[in-house]
Amino acid sequence: MEDFWAALGLVMVIEGVLYAAAPEGMKRMMAATQSLPAGALRLGGLLAAGLGLTVVWLVRGA
Repeated sequence: MEDFWAALGLVMVIEGVLYAAAPEGMKRMMAATQSLPAGALRLGGLLAAGLGLTVVWLVRGA
């Protein structure tokens, strides 16, 4: 459970840095997602989750 909270904290740090470093770019990116179909967003989310799972699996020593 400790790893879960550490991972969640890292996600928050990364998102916070993105919003702090490029707030206008983040606004544009969010506006652009409004025109995407739900299926495309779902596929992107699944691909990101799969990539993240693969990275964790590799880092943890397979």
